[in-house]
Amino acid sequence: MFNVASSTNRRFCKYLTSNPGFCSLTEASVLHSNSRSQRPIFATFDRYKTTQDKILTHNEPTGFCSPKPDISLYEKYDFFIEKYRFSCSTFDSEQFHLEIIKKGLVNHLFLCNTLINVYVRNADLVSANKVFDEMPDKNLVTWACLISGYTQNEMPYDACATFGRMVSSGFIPNHYAIGSSLRACQSLGVDGLRHGMQIHGFISKTPHAFDVVVCNVLISMYGSCGGSDGTNYARQVFDRIDNKNSISWNSIISVYSQRGDAGSAFGLFSSMQKEGMRFSFKPTEYTFGSLIAAVSAAMSSCFDNGQLLLEQMLAKIEKSGFLEDLYVGSALVSGFAKFGLFDTANKIFQHMGARNAVSMNGLIVGLVKLKRGEEAVEVFMKMRNLVKINSDSFVALLSAFAEFSCLEDGKRRGKEVHGYLMRTSIIDSKITIGNSLINVYAKCGAIEDACSFFKLMSFKDSVSWSSMISGLDQNDRFEDALLSFCAMKRTGLMPSNFTLISALSSCGSLGWIWMGEQIHCEGIKLGLDLDVSVSNSLLAVYADTVCITECRKVFSLMPEHDQVSWNTIVGAFSDSESSIIEAVEYFKEMMQVGWILNSITFINILAAAASLSHFGLAHQVHALVLKYRLMDDSAIENALLSCYGKVGAMNDCENIFSRMWERRDDVSWNSMISGYIHNELLSKAMEIVWLMLHNGQRLDRFTFATVLSACASVATLERGMEVHACAIRACLEYDVVIGSALVDMYAKCGRIDYASRFFMLMPVRNVYSWNTMISGYARHGRGNKALELFSQMKLEGQAPDNVTFVGVLSACSHVGLVDQAFDHLESMTKMYGLTPRIEHFSCVVDLLGRAGEFGKMEDFVDRMPISPNVLIWRTVLGACGRANGRMADLGRRAAQMLLELEPQNAVNYVLLANMYASGEKWEDVAEARCAMKEAAAKKEAGCSWVTMKDGIHVFIAGDKSHPDTEAIYSKLEELHRKMKDAGYMPQIRYALYDLELENKEELLSYHSERLAVAFVLIRTTELPIRIMKNLRVCGDCHSAFKYISEIVVLTVQALLLRHHGISSVTEDMSPILWPFYWRLEQISSTSLFN
Repeated sequence: MFNVASSTNRRFCKYLTSNPGFCSLTEASVLHSNSRSQRPIFATFDRYKTTQDKILTHNEPTGFCSPKPDISLYEKYDFFIEKYRFSCSTFDSEQFHLEIIKKGLVNHLFLCNTLINVYVRNADLVSANKVFDEMPDKNLVTWACLISGYTQNEMPYDACATFGRMVSSGFIPNHYAIGSSLRACQSLGVDGLRHGMQIHGFISKTPHAFDVVVCNVLISMYGSCGGSDGTNYARQVFDRIDNKNSISWNSIISVYSQRGDAGSAFGLFSSMQKEGMRFSFKPTEYTFGSLIAAVSAAMSSCFDNGQLLLEQMLAKIEKSGFLEDLYVGSALVSGFAKFGLFDTANKIFQHMGARNAVSMNGLIVGLVKLKRGEEAVEVFMKMRNLVKINSDSFVALLSAFAEFSCLEDGKRRGKEVHGYLMRTSIIDSKITIGNSLINVYAKCGAIEDACSFFKLMSFKDSVSWSSMISGLDQNDRFEDALLSFCAMKRTGLMPSNFTLISALSSCGSLGWIWMGEQIHCEGIKLGLDLDVSVSNSLLAVYADTVCITECRKVFSLMPEHDQVSWNTIVGAFSDSESSIIEAVEYFKEMMQVGWILNSITFINILAAAASLSHFGLAHQVHALVLKYRLMDDSAIENALLSCYGKVGAMNDCENIFSRMWERRDDVSWNSMISGYIHNELLSKAMEIVWLMLHNGQRLDRFTFATVLSACASVATLERGMEVHACAIRACLEYDVVIGSALVDMYAKCGRIDYASRFFMLMPVRNVYSWNTMISGYARHGRGNKALELFSQMKLEGQAPDNVTFVGVLSACSHVGLVDQAFDHLESMTKMYGLTPRIEHFSCVVDLLGRAGEFGKMEDFVDRMPISPNVLIWRTVLGACGRANGRMADLGRRAAQMLLELEPQNAVNYVLLANMYASGEKWEDVAEARCAMKEAAAKKEAGCSWVTMKDGIHVFIAGDKSHPDTEAIYSKLEELHRKMKDAGYMPQIRYALYDLELENKEELLSYHSERLAVAFVLIRTTELPIRIMKNLRVCGDCHSAFKYISEIVVLTVQALLLRHHGISSVTEDMSPILWPFYWRLEQISSTSLFN
């Protein structure tokens, strides 16, 4: 070992400190501290025998010899080093180079290495590389200088390439070359993982494999580049270190901090303190800074605990004396601000002995996270003259504009700063500023400005592309986002996890599962598919496109799950009718593994409970909401309203709705309306509508559409017209959604003329509008009009969908156009790329049955590309029932299939009995009735009702409970006599078979709809009268009403008998039959039992 003069020692240490290629800052500071204590300066170099001794020698270019450093060499050329070691300009670098040339020292290894260092410090890598290439001899220091230069000047790919050339040239890299190369990989993020692992593989074959300095850099590299796998690699490297120092502990704590794993970070901190008691090292300011960052990063999963940890950290830092430290203070400011504790953050900021841009940026970023953009800008304006503003300050400022309460103001201020950055050329200093501009423009809705700026950027990195793709996705330009993703791939840049997340989001919004699968494959190739955020996005895409199997697979392959993962899988299965039970199971598992439930969790599970109509589950989830103290969350309250409404618990809905007086929003009102309508309480739903109007609450398109749909379902034309008037006052009459709902309402309420007239007045029509009108014509028996409208739809360029063809085929069925129906069915696939569904095949089966083509119908059913379901077989059985007993064999086959599929559905037995009755096979009718009793199948009771000024009057067959019973039956007898005089003959085949003839006629005359008509006729009213029935009308009642219309002589609109929202008029009916909208071809499925 050498003892040298302390002055030389200090000068040498300062030289090392100013030349990072020679020595790291940490090691140089160790040397400098040794010089002050008069200890041998090279004592700490003993563990670097192989390469460190070559720093000041030039006579051996390679190898692991260990000659003693020649300090005299440094003193010999001290005039050069002292003159230019603090050089910071290109001119000084060139002067230094010129003096070396003048003195004939261009081949001097030591001075050339120094010259390379000077060029590197001035960021002149071109000149440094030129000197490097012209050197006849190079040693380890030469290579280390150049690699370090590339790394310092943010040229990581060149640094890695130079490291590869160094190894290929036969040199065994020293600590500094290895450290600089690994830091270059670290700066590349996920793109640098492959290079870093290659360097690690090379290191493992050298004596540096277990060196603490190299291992410390490896830990940092893996932590920055490798995601969850990188964290595991970093931990393996850390565990292999025998002589850990404080840097080792700080590095591994920082790795867990970057991942937001506060638990592991604090666990390591506890172990560090125990180790420190044995080896006399204590936590540093970097330790505390990493721990604070860990708490801040984990704030979403441990909000309450995070605040407590920060307060404990503050006490510990005060005790350790680091509160005045600039780095620790800045971290505390940022940490408390992120948790919303702005007063504490501001207090720490004000009491900091020194403030810099980092602490100010932390305060701004905290305010931005709290969405207090205006306050963040105020902080910047106050501090801009007190601290030196850096590029990160402008990044933080720009992000604040995106959080303005008025985004238009944010956009305007963003453009002002943009102009300033352009004038001062600051925008060219850091690409992060340009990326932030893209981000702020996108978030403020100025996506065109973002696109324009992006095109003008001279250099774009992966963050630039990710920001642009994310901005396009946020502004609903999903196709452009995916096109940009493809363009990024063509540039050769590797997508990051953030890029994939935005691209997958666009796929989900477009429903492009094929593109989502391609991006999934891309993620697998890049090793990003197991990143928790990317996996969550994959779950969301597969959920949006109803790919439940893929959802299940992605979730099972995830190495770890976070709260978003669980919420997404529960939500995906809640939206799938076939997998709702699994949603409940995932919810239970989520609770078992200990995840805290949040509002999204509750909203998803309540949707599952609503789909299951499970009141018990809804009640249990409600109890959990109360336990978690989330009952004041309006989103959860709205979810509870919707859930309770669907399970029939309207009392609970009313209780919740009454207590959220100040928190009611459009969703709350609409949930109550939907709940009442779902439970057939239309009058109460209308009361909510009037209450909304009374309270000044604006009715939105969803409210109007929901109420109009309810009016259509129960054929309440008057109420529907009242809602129409409200829509006119709200200037929403011609909104395409409301307009389509109005067309549907008028059509289902029997006013096809109103529906047609309003349809023609609509300025904008979508496919739903066309479908509604076509289906309306088909329902009313106007098949030709429906087909004409379909032709017009195609001429106007509106592409039909599956629903359109249901209406078209139904129209063909009513008109009897068999060949044309098959043409339309074929065109679905050939012309429009639509796959026929079971509803389309059902329409064709019905058509063939109506046309009497039973042979073709049976052959068509047997050759269908999909297995016939209950809808097909029920249509077949209904058609056989109209054949007067001629198709009993086919009907029995259809009935057998139906009873296998739905053995307890009463409709199947009723249709079978009707078929036998039409052929007067009364014994078979009796067998069908017995089978129905044995199966315990219960049919829905038939009833009719009419709305009068004094309320709703309901009647059932043979009902004698009405106050006006005597007058009603008297009127019925009068009508019956007059009908017989006019030629009416009761069709007794629609009555029970085991009754006498007189009893059968009497039973038919007391059907519920006839009682309702008689009641209407004894009342005097000038308003149109509409009678509704929950079931179809039997053929005898249909015939009776033809005679009643002739006898009573009412105007066309005076009487309208409606059947549960379904009306039909065949075009060959006489005008006198117009008020009675029946389906002549469809006999009531319950007529035998009325």
